Amino acid sequence: QVQLVESGGGLVQPGESLRLSCAGSGFTFSRSTMSWYRQTPGKERELVAIISSGGDSTNYADSVKGRFTISRVNAKNTVYLQMNSLKPEDTAVYYCKADAIFLSSLTRGYYWGQGTQVTVSS
Repeated sequence: QVQLVESGGGLVQPGESLRLSCAGSGFTFSRSTMSWYRQTPGKERELVAIISSGGDSTNYADSVKGRFTISRVNAKNTVYLQMNSLKPEDTAVYYCKADAIFLSSLTRGYYWGQGTQVTVSS
């Protein structure tokens, strides 16, 4: 079964940094595109960052470009989101998403983590 276990969320002050982690299992992680989304009350879930399977290609929402960095360590089946210079408007529930590849069965599917709360407040 697919699992996406997120960690690293919490309460920080504006200008501080936070690193989120998402550990995946139950699929071929090293061949799967991974991404981070976020959602605040009253807003649609939005794409924050996405990274290709090998980590060689990344894309970011304009609102976080230059401040956030997505990365992955396939040997650990983990994707990260390093968040620097955090702003109050970054407050949201952050979700890890996998475009999961299953090489054994030659199938794929989209899966979401449970989400982790990030609150930026003084």
